[in-house]
Amino acid sequence: MVNRTKIAALLEQRLPGHALPQGLYNDPDAFAFDLEAIYGRSWILIGFEAELPKAGSYLSVMVGRSPIIVTRDRSGAIQAFHNSCRHRGAQILPEGKGTTARLVCPYHRWTYELTGELVHAARMGEDFQPCDHALGKVNLEVCAGVIYVCLGEDPPSFDHFRSVIEPMLAPHRLSEARVAYEATLTEMGNWKLVMENARECYHCPAGHPELSRTFPTGVSANFDYGEDERRHADFNQRMDSFGLPVGPGEESWWQAIRFPLNEGCVSMTMDGGRCVSKLMVAAGEGDVGSLRWALEPHSFVHATGDFLFMFSAMPVAPDETVVTAKWLVHRDAVEGVDYDLERLTELWNVTNLQDRDLVENNQRGVNSLGYRPGPYSPEAELLTQRFTDWYVATAKAYLERLDGR
Repeated sequence: MVNRTKIAALLEQRLPGHALPQGLYNDPDAFAFDLEAIYGRSWILIGFEAELPKAGSYLSVMVGRSPIIVTRDRSGAIQAFHNSCRHRGAQILPEGKGTTARLVCPYHRWTYELTGELVHAARMGEDFQPCDHALGKVNLEVCAGVIYVCLGEDPPSFDHFRSVIEPMLAPHRLSEARVAYEATLTEMGNWKLVMENARECYHCPAGHPELSRTFPTGVSANFDYGEDERRHADFNQRMDSFGLPVGPGEESWWQAIRFPLNEGCVSMTMDGGRCVSKLMVAAGEGDVGSLRWALEPHSFVHATGDFLFMFSAMPVAPDETVVTAKWLVHRDAVEGVDYDLERLTELWNVTNLQDRDLVENNQRGVNSLGYRPGPYSPEAELLTQRFTDWYVATAKAYLERLDGR
């Protein structure tokens, strides 16, 4: 049982415009609360339709401590279930992806259809009704080739997000994509420190010299270009001539915008050149900046003309987070012919390793007896403050709901 009084007190300690109180970064009660109130009630980007290419394909992933199965059934529909057998709760499929005709629990061989119905349970009583023991469904939405799940019974409305993202992402043709590479990285830091770091580029000029070659590290807020606004306006006009929506669009839990990369750069690579000759976006010969969309609490995506990069942070413990990265290319792109895998992945692999070191160093300092929450930069860390403001508001709303207010 989460100590609500402790959590409420920690939330009240937070000063406007400042980082969070120490306990929200390292207290086991705060971690348990986050799994319930945040990851248990938010939309989570779980993967891509391209990862479920045929009937029987599945994804098995963890959302906090909850294992989830996403399947494509024999009709082609995609569904999500709790990966917990309705007999005695064993995890049915291990983490990963693959293909299976049915979902078979390894403990007592209870067997489920890809649509979740229980079809075999040996040696049960005469009054046993299989229809009462289907897998528990998880809320699922598929939008422009991307799969989202929400563990909560009343997820945030998806309508506005869909209306903005579908036309922005459609030109990237994710229905014609495939995952070229996937990497996981364990960071010994609280998930909120991972995401605060991921929501700002205040640290980029010194912390990410490679990323800074292509990414406009000097922008503020939601890609406000300040004195260079003329270049941004020219970019928007050029995208409009291609019929590519640029946004921006947002609600409290998401943001989306297409923005220009640094001068002379057409992709997010070590040198700014494109790295996949088989383009995902044909317009402008793939020189279409980056479409970035981000979801609270855990992800961001950059989709350039030649590939897509996804970042997702999943909490494991108060001071441990697993970061998953995926690179998608056109399904007809051939490794070694149309792209070199090292060139495709090098920039974001380097960036993720640098971020891991920054987050782990941050966690060590936050754990100090001398830690005091400091103020965010109103220019360079506005999106980080937006993230922590969202976290505090969402957490308080959940506590109020529990209290019946």
